[in-house]
Amino acid sequence: MSVSRCPVVPVLSADPTAPVPETLAYSFTLPARLTSPGLARAASREMLRAHGLTDLLDPALQAVSELVTVACRFTESTDVYLSLRYRASALRVVAYDSHPRHTHPRLAAACDTRRRAALRFLSCVCRACDGTWGFGEAREPGGGTRMWATLPRVSARSYGSPPAVSR
Repeated sequence: MSVSRCPVVPVLSADPTAPVPETLAYSFTLPARLTSPGLARAASREMLRAHGLTDLLDPALQAVSELVTVACRFTESTDVYLSLRYRASALRVVAYDSHPRHTHPRLAAACDTRRRAALRFLSCVCRACDGTWGFGEAREPGGGTRMWATLPRVSARSYGSPPAVSR
């Protein structure tokens, strides 16, 4: 008779080090529903606070909201995907939806125009923060569309502040 042993329980790191901006790296899936932009904002707010990035809250949460809203509007599946990363002194927010890129040039142009119009506010946020934004074909196996916003921390800190008056 052979004795089978229980698998060894892995030892998980109990690292007491507090999160720092450079360790911000979260990705999650949300249902493609009206409530998802609010859920994404709430979760992102807590992630940014935990990592000491409260100076980016306003532009970051607006970018999260816009990207998730548009992803929910365009997706053909029941969910969308959101990713938050902080690298090279910038916050990168990426949303994926399942809407495939069109192969017919006129359909592709019309769809891109609709998506660009839906992301108009994101464009304003990124411009105010000296950031970038865009969309294109998702490189992941499932396909679809990837949308992103990159917000440099130095310039995004002053988002929403009145411009300095020069004399």
